[in-house]
Amino acid sequence: MTPGRLYLLPVTLGDDRPEAVLSAEVIRLAQTLDTFVVENEKTARRFLSAIKTEKPVRELSMLLLNEHTTDQELPGLLAPLLAGKNVAIMSEAGCPGIADPGARLVALAHQRQIQVLPLVGPSSILLALMGSGFNGQRFTFLGYLPIDKTQRIKRIQEIEKTSRQQRETQIFIETPYRNQHLLEDLVAHCQASTSLCIACNLTLPEQIILSRSISAWKNSPLPELHKQPTVFLLLA
Repeated sequence: MTPGRLYLLPVTLGDDRPEAVLSAEVIRLAQTLDTFVVENEKTARRFLSAIKTEKPVRELSMLLLNEHTTDQELPGLLAPLLAGKNVAIMSEAGCPGIADPGARLVALAHQRQIQVLPLVGPSSILLALMGSGFNGQRFTFLGYLPIDKTQRIKRIQEIEKTSRQQRETQIFIETPYRNQHLLEDLVAHCQASTSLCIACNLTLPEQIILSRSISAWKNSPLPELHKQPTVFLLLA
């Protein structure tokens, strides 16, 4: 039997309308599917309700893939594909496979010769880089920095040194309720000439993107980032 296709279905970055950030073609395709691999079933059903799938949302099949999914459980998620069904992976926000556990299933799908089809949609990482004015030729996404303050400051200084030596944009994120602590540490411990961009609530009406030198950040009030989805970019 010919395997189904594995679609990587982007979703909104917040509460914006799907049609505001996704093409009509992507929405039409998603409406026809009935099997989804999701990070969070509640938010996935909310998104699928918003795009008005052909089947009632309660009849859709939801397979869970998150940070707690073991490697031994991954092959079972491919079973519908191997049975010939088309399946879509959905991230909690933005694009599947980017800072997202869906990458593990995509890797396994390639090993099993299953066709993988990424669909166009919003990526907070790329949107932040586009809006920062920083080096888009050389950049690194680092994920999360250490939670411990001492280790976080040490890592910030390492990142700044790497950026200066390589002329490379460093991109990272934080759990939203720790954003303010990270911003304060960046402003306090980076050199005055280093540039820092914060990209917050991307694609939403309250979106802000601010790029300034650390010297300028120190001379202006810091924005309130607590519980606001934010991408941080640094260029030394």
